Amino acid sequence: MTDPLLAELGWTPFFSAQVSAEEARNCRPVRVMAVHRGMIAVAGAGLERMIPSRLPEADGEEDRPTVGDWLLVERDSLAPARILARASLFKRRAPGDDRRLQLIAANVDKLFIVTSCNQDFSLARLERYLVLAREVGVMPVVVLTKIDLADDPERLRDAARALQPGLEVEMVDARDPASVARLAARCGKGETVALLGSSGVGKSTLVNTMRGSDSIATQAVRKTDGKGRHTTTVREMHRLDHGGWLLDTPGMREFRMTQATAGLAEVFDDLMILASECRFSDCTHGAEPGCAIQAAIAQGTLTPARLQRWHKLSAEDADTTGSLAGRRSRAGRPGTRT
Repeated sequence: MTDPLLAELGWTPFFSAQVSAEEARNCRPVRVMAVHRGMIAVAGAGLERMIPSRLPEADGEEDRPTVGDWLLVERDSLAPARILARASLFKRRAPGDDRRLQLIAANVDKLFIVTSCNQDFSLARLERYLVLAREVGVMPVVVLTKIDLADDPERLRDAARALQPGLEVEMVDARDPASVARLAARCGKGETVALLGSSGVGKSTLVNTMRGSDSIATQAVRKTDGKGRHTTTVREMHRLDHGGWLLDTPGMREFRMTQATAGLAEVFDDLMILASECRFSDCTHGAEPGCAIQAAIAQGTLTPARLQRWHKLSAEDADTTGSLAGRRSRAGRPGTRT
């Protein structure tokens, strides 16, 4: 039987099935609640503690714990033993470093893609986050904040909804408990909802209001350009009154995807279907005769901007896939440094 305290933290049969009888005797499961430099805050049944983040034989970035992870720790010393397999993992290519991955969050049940109704609103950025969510297999909800800053926030809501059939979009005043109540209702007991978005879009304010607390510092956007400033600096999980968890993340000025072929196919399924109808299988969707995509643009059922965004993300995915394949090939050759 699952310990109710572990169930509140998000422990499910998916994780318990990974623990052997010997590990159950010698170790205890804990969840990573926050990540600091060299240390992690963990919680388990009757346990809340800061412990070192280093695990045995942790070679690559994905071998290191991130917020939301479930770990097994030694029962007495609390030394980390291993990370349990993740139900989901959000990651990106580290800014300024094509070779390194940066883990964002693990074991997320839903994703709130938060953007504000000012200069931050960007269909291209929303599509990028949607591709990430679909690739990971987590249900996304677009949350539009600072609706008082837009003359016509409904227009932005409709533009977001048009990105993908059935996409859920919520407009909220992040400072108003009544306005964000429907978001809190989406985070059930033991469930984890992650918030992703740029700096200054109101993620910290949203977390504070949903928790009924002002413990997280917030800052106003700059009036000159509408850009936000970082307030959240630590990826951290926050408990809601009814038992769910909000996972706040620092604002991201740059978000470069890792492999996202499946996510691209789902978010841009309309273009994938059109591409299959082109006369030539290697059509570049430019000036070739019989191009179904160009025909859709001419008919007004597809915009050139959406085609351009698809091309950009597809090229980025191909570059990432090729780079990863090259690194794996070099790693497999004896005497090759990677």
